[in-house]
Amino acid sequence: MTAQHAVDAYLATWNAQGEQLTKLIAEHWAPDATYTDPLAEVAGHAALSALVEGVHEQFPGCVFTPVGDADAHHRQVRFQWGLGPEGAEPLVIGSDVLVLDEEDRIRDVRGFLDKVPAA
Repeated sequence: MTAQHAVDAYLATWNAQGEQLTKLIAEHWAPDATYTDPLAEVAGHAALSALVEGVHEQFPGCVFTPVGDADAHHRQVRFQWGLGPEGAEPLVIGSDVLVLDEEDRIRDVRGFLDKVPAA
C-alpha cells in the first residue's frame, strides 16, 4: 500500500457511517488495531467504529480531508488532516502517524491535535 493509499483509506474510514464504516474498518484495519490521540484511546474494530460515530455526532456535516502531503518510511505514514464543512476552512487540524501491519492494514494510529476550536 502506498502512503497516499493508506491516507485515503484512513480518511475514508473517518468519513464513513453505518455499513460503509464497518466495511472500511474490516478492509483496511487490523483486527487488533489501536488508536490513540489526546481525547481517546481505543482498541479493536467495535471501539474504533464507536469512536468514529461519536465524532460524526459531535461534528455533524463535517468531513475529514488531507492537509499537505504524506511522508512515509518503514510501514509508517505521517500526515496532517483537517475536519470541517466541505470546501471550508477546517475547524480542527491534526497530525497522525499510521503504522501498517505486514498485510498493509492500519495496525496503530498515534494522533495529535494541532488546531482545535475555542471552547
